[in-house]
Amino acid sequence: MKFKVGDTVKITLGKDRGKTGKIEKVLLKSNAVTVTGLNLYKKHLKARGEGKAGSMVDLARPLNLAKISLICPKCHSVTRIGFEGAAKKKLRICKKCGKPID
Repeated sequence: MKFKVGDTVKITLGKDRGKTGKIEKVLLKSNAVTVTGLNLYKKHLKARGEGKAGSMVDLARPLNLAKISLICPKCHSVTRIGFEGAAKKKLRICKKCGKPID
């Protein structure tokens, strides 16, 4: 997986296109991530019992990996990710500036 929790990403497709945020959760099986404060949708909750009223809650839905791109922490530009190193430790590399990410 090229993206990790805490990476700063820019959304390239969808209703929040152009906005940036940090990755909150990575979903490996569905190739998706959730970004804090972005891709929010409303969920209507029904009243449960007499003392509790119904309400609307904001939920962050996952974004597909194809809809985001990483922002390099060193050169602060949108970039692709490469890998360097062999068996013991793999490093993520920024394709624009060539510096390691992490």
